[in-house]
Amino acid sequence: MSAILGRKIGMTNVFSSDGKLVPVTVLQVGPCVVTQVKTTETDGYTALQLGFDEKPVEKLNKPVAGHLKKAGDKGFRVLREFRSDDVEKMEAGMTVGIDMFTVGDKVNISGISKGRGFQGTIKRHGFSRGPETHGSRNHRAPGSIGNSAWPGKVIKGKKMPGHMGVDKKTIKNLTIVDIKHEDNLLLVKGPVPGCKTGLIEVHQTGAK
Repeated sequence: MSAILGRKIGMTNVFSSDGKLVPVTVLQVGPCVVTQVKTTETDGYTALQLGFDEKPVEKLNKPVAGHLKKAGDKGFRVLREFRSDDVEKMEAGMTVGIDMFTVGDKVNISGISKGRGFQGTIKRHGFSRGPETHGSRNHRAPGSIGNSAWPGKVIKGKKMPGHMGVDKKTIKNLTIVDIKHEDNLLLVKGPVPGCKTGLIEVHQTGAK
């Protein structure tokens, strides 16, 4: 198993063994239940579908409830599929949790970034502002955006004002500082995408 689901709790800081203050993000990781095992024979590829954040079965529609019967008649708010080459030992209903990680591991964490609404080019793309004095009327405007006779239009992909945030972001090679097995908490060094209680994916990298 190479990935698992969780939620972002927030940020704090802890002292390392050498006395340094380390900023960490606290993540509630798992437990997740294997809801489906996909194999090359049945689906053409190998993958595991995980269920996270239990939900009453009565609140599921019948197709989803029927799909989850093999997982032990449990309901989940989140179902997510991850490619995996090691599916022979896995079966529906098994639980995977924080035990797959150890302190010092490197992980990649994906999440949905915070929404910032409609923003201008200075905040969205880091543009410089214009002069504030001497009669300037160009303070935070983006400036010229088009071309002359050719091609006579704004090039697609031009950096302009628009909606900012709510994008899937991945932070790579974050170090696991501590693990609280009794509470399913993972403490990783540095920031993680998303807001508090936001859904995140934790991927193993194999690097130490």
